[in-house]
Amino acid sequence: MKKVFAQIISEWLEDFISEDILQRDIDVPAVEQLHEILAITGPRRAGKTFLMYQMITNLIAATKCKREDFLYIDFEDYRLSGVAGPDLDDLFAAFVQLSGQQPKYLFFDEIQHLADWGRILRTFHNKRKYKIVVSGSNSELLSKEIATELRGRYVELLITPYSFKEYLKQNKIDYNRHTQYLPERGNIIRAFDQYLFNGSFPEVTLKENEKERRKLLHNYYYTVFYNDIIDRYNIKAKDTLNGLMSQAVNGYSELFSISSFEKSLKQAEIPTSKRTISNYLQYLKNAYFLILIEKFSYSTRKRMMNPVKLYLIDTGFSALGINFSENRGKLLENIVAIELFRRGEKVFYYKEKRECDFLIIRNTKPEIAIQVCWELNQQNIKRELEALIEIKENLSTKENFVLTYDQDDEIEYRSQKFILIPVWKWLLFFE
Repeated sequence: MKKVFAQIISEWLEDFISEDILQRDIDVPAVEQLHEILAITGPRRAGKTFLMYQMITNLIAATKCKREDFLYIDFEDYRLSGVAGPDLDDLFAAFVQLSGQQPKYLFFDEIQHLADWGRILRTFHNKRKYKIVVSGSNSELLSKEIATELRGRYVELLITPYSFKEYLKQNKIDYNRHTQYLPERGNIIRAFDQYLFNGSFPEVTLKENEKERRKLLHNYYYTVFYNDIIDRYNIKAKDTLNGLMSQAVNGYSELFSISSFEKSLKQAEIPTSKRTISNYLQYLKNAYFLILIEKFSYSTRKRMMNPVKLYLIDTGFSALGINFSENRGKLLENIVAIELFRRGEKVFYYKEKRECDFLIIRNTKPEIAIQVCWELNQQNIKRELEALIEIKENLSTKENFVLTYDQDDEIEYRSQKFILIPVWKWLLFFE
């Protein structure tokens, strides 16, 4: 193992990290000032490894750090199979031999492959000698397990597929608040169409045709199915899980009732239970395949008893469904759900006499109500705006507006003014 450590560390010290790494639009804590372990979480293939590279290159550029200050190890490397705690003394000895110093920063990728990783990280943290950054795979390392293992010694950093800002940066499309009034606005809208329909997993955005994108998304889909759920939880009821994931890629941005879904499976002669469906739903949420939004209620029991709304973590997965019509409005709503999740907002849907897509809670109070539709017109204006009026009257929200595909306007309805904002504009300029 000593020879393997020497080889891996030599590769790290000599290999060049490309300067073309996309700078993610993520509020990364100042690593040099960390007192806790930084744990990077999020869906697989969202770019956790490259975010680590970004942190390292930024530290080298902004401080007096040099490459030899960093020990980066990818524990998924097949050469490290079976490595355990006692082996790490040899790892650090090899690093000192080759670099001439002890590392100041530890970057451990796919940490779950290191046996007894929780106790090892706690030991390193207690020594107060290193700044520590780790990442792990959803199939074997969930947020709640990080919390259990690290016991208050960590801060969590969520990474998702590209935001629209990052997508424009990836495609080298410049923008500012003036661009929306110039002919270059067309470039932004064209890019938004691609972002909306193809999704924004980093590798998927590099594929040049639909066939390649779909193949890669299929691989992600089945990796979630088999690795993150089936293998991890030793699931036997594969038909139930398959039905649930199929429902998600076909019924995203819609209400989901466990009772109704149970009935539909039993009608298809698939044995299941409400408890099984509920568990699988949480597994898919934990694996960052789904975003679940509950109905707003001050009563915890009422929230639990009502259907949830399902959203995909990336709209690209919608291409794996059976779509006989173009669900543009649903895609638009899903994009908004992803962005709210990315921003860490506490979100519910509202449904009383009227229904509203998103109700944002801040400081324990309902503050912002958002309706999403492809286009506000005479056919839907009553449905969309009456809900906002009802919410404002019942909950005294401060902001109430409508997000559309490309309507940018202020209208009056029942003596009240409502702002219409294009989703692409909201993604870029509204926080």
